[in-house]
Amino acid sequence: MSVRARDALGGRAAIVGIGATEFSKDSGRSELTLAVEAVRAALDDAGLAPADVDGLVTFTMDTSPEITVAQAAGIGELSFFSRVHYGGGAACATVQQAALAIAAGVAEVVVCYRAFNERSGRRFGAGVSHREPSAEGVALGWALPFGLLTPASWVAMAARRYLHAHGLTPEVFGHVAVTDRKYAATNPAAYFHGRPITLEEHAASRWIVEPLRLLDCCQETDGGQALVVTSVERARDLPKPPAVIAAAAQGAGRAQEQMTSYYRDDLTGLPEMGVVARQLWRTSGLAPGEVDVGILYDHFTPFVLMQLEEFGFCAPGEAAEFVAEERLPLNTHGGQLGEAYLHGMNGIAEAVRQLRGTAVNQIPGAARALVTAGTGVPTSGLILTADG
Repeated sequence: MSVRARDALGGRAAIVGIGATEFSKDSGRSELTLAVEAVRAALDDAGLAPADVDGLVTFTMDTSPEITVAQAAGIGELSFFSRVHYGGGAACATVQQAALAIAAGVAEVVVCYRAFNERSGRRFGAGVSHREPSAEGVALGWALPFGLLTPASWVAMAARRYLHAHGLTPEVFGHVAVTDRKYAATNPAAYFHGRPITLEEHAASRWIVEPLRLLDCCQETDGGQALVVTSVERARDLPKPPAVIAAAAQGAGRAQEQMTSYYRDDLTGLPEMGVVARQLWRTSGLAPGEVDVGILYDHFTPFVLMQLEEFGFCAPGEAAEFVAEERLPLNTHGGQLGEAYLHGMNGIAEAVRQLRGTAVNQIPGAARALVTAGTGVPTSGLILTADG
């Protein structure tokens, strides 16, 4: 049974620092170096020193251990360290873990980080070539022998069912790609800066796995991103306006697998994100119409549409029209399709910029931001608000 009551975490902690490396296709340095650069940049942004940090959180997939990052970044003793599983689904959960630690009094300043050479090193898009035996690998064993070896192929199964159930064509996915690339085109930090696309260009891009085209798929990026979290009270004494964590949630649905949840009754939605959505709305007390900007995890365009529907922004099958009409500013940094694929951590940073009023594509008066993490896997989400 999912949580059915408002939790006590909302409003207890805030993001006070954001820092990143450049986003590239060949960083030329180790993943540890990228992590440390991002952590130091985030601390500088927060007006804090490495000695102030007593907690670190990252992904189970990250190759830079907490103690190694602490040593390399000049951080001393740690009273809290944690990792979150399920790839991109961990992004917002790292902030939740940090907020939980701060609310419980086991840490005062926690840095969340993610760094990888995902283009020049191990490329997720290259597919599965070898897996050590594990319980969670059993589910993939039902799909891999039939050629479903890559993330795109796993998503394509659900995307095709979505189109069939709602009487749509693959062209509807283009609205997400065009929106992301529009914002990326005016973001100097984005890989696709200065390169918007049209619906016609989306429709003309080559098939990857039908019904997904090249422009439906996120980038593979080298880089690092870090976020600094502390209590709301301490945040108010720091130089930058805090982004208050009004709500944070994780979610896994019934019959949940990692990207291959094909044995559910319905493949046209994302039940795990539905779990997250219900808890975010309960804890924050907000409704979809009160969100000023949405930063939705966009490793593949179809899952952006399904997320909008799970959160109640529109009815099932209507998300493409919702995006096309720009009813909600969406992925104003360019998303993972346009800015960089940093497992969603760069999206959290964009939400912070929007609330500070410093985003390149600033939404006037933005005071409430929804951020989501990876889809198709157990996932997480945040609602961040401006202080006061």
